[in-house]
Amino acid sequence: MNDQIRTGPAQTGGRISFPAPAEMTAAQREVYDQIVSGPRGVLVGPLRAALHNPVLADRWQRLGQVLRFETSIPARLNELAILVTARRWNSDLEWTIHERDAARAGLDPRFAAAIRSGGAPDFGEDAAAREVYEYTRQLQTHGNVTDAVYDAIVDRWGEVGVVELTAVIGYYSMVAMTLNVHRIPLPDGAGDTLPGPHDTLSALAPAREG
Repeated sequence: MNDQIRTGPAQTGGRISFPAPAEMTAAQREVYDQIVSGPRGVLVGPLRAALHNPVLADRWQRLGQVLRFETSIPARLNELAILVTARRWNSDLEWTIHERDAARAGLDPRFAAAIRSGGAPDFGEDAAAREVYEYTRQLQTHGNVTDAVYDAIVDRWGEVGVVELTAVIGYYSMVAMTLNVHRIPLPDGAGDTLPGPHDTLSALAPAREG
């Protein structure tokens, strides 16, 4: 069996259809209207695929709204965890959307640039960012984290925070897989895609010591 996988920058039209609002069933249109009237404002990314099952799309968008907008983790660090996840999975669309959102939330653009290039981020005196990065990196790389990395998150945000951060990482891994497998295209004028091969998971470099 040939495992050659066409992914990444070669994506253009996508593998899956996206119904236009006028073509939606009543159930699809109800979920669509909920999404575009909420904090997202538009229907983008994986929800375009999930809308084929409106019940799934509804549950998906509700969970996503909590994890993207309503956790106790500061928005810039929530976005940092999403960027690390997007880089691990080589998800161009996830990266494109959340690099912009991370900048708006106040994440130092040097952190995003280092992650994008596959280098070791230097978080300097930003211990909270280093802790979130390492938690995400270890969980994405090993499927688990060390006691020290786990305890650092609990010490800073409590058990609620560590549960939320883990859920964010898991949710955006699902998002990345959905975007990749359905080849959901980048928006027009999105700019450069992530560098490197897209037919395997990307390695994540440990953060530099502060």
